[in-house]
Amino acid sequence: MMSKQVLYVEDNEDNVYMLSRRLKRKGWEVDVAFTGEDGVKMASDKAYDLILMDLSLPGIDGWQATQILRDKGVATPIIALSAHAMQEHIDQAISAGANDFDSKPVDFTRLLEKMSKLGE
Repeated sequence: MMSKQVLYVEDNEDNVYMLSRRLKRKGWEVDVAFTGEDGVKMASDKAYDLILMDLSLPGIDGWQATQILRDKGVATPIIALSAHAMQEHIDQAISAGANDFDSKPVDFTRLLEKMSKLGE
């Protein structure tokens, strides 16, 4: 079975390091973009099974990046991640085109469940 490929768009290096390591142990291949611009470019150039999109990014934020990808016809499932888990943030992320939302700090077990559900 081929390993699943995830694009993780996140500007915090500690978060990237911790989550990437745990995902790799679960068999995911992880590519990282530190900005929304890079995330859009990478997700446009390569077919990922899933995208993890932090919403608060420098430059193009996660909402804008998600919207741009959807406007370009990129249908890859996106899980929006934010430390601000208020309902309005969740609604905004979903209306921008995200498939799901998870709060930070990430509950790894819950995130994996969401990932496997969307990545099928």
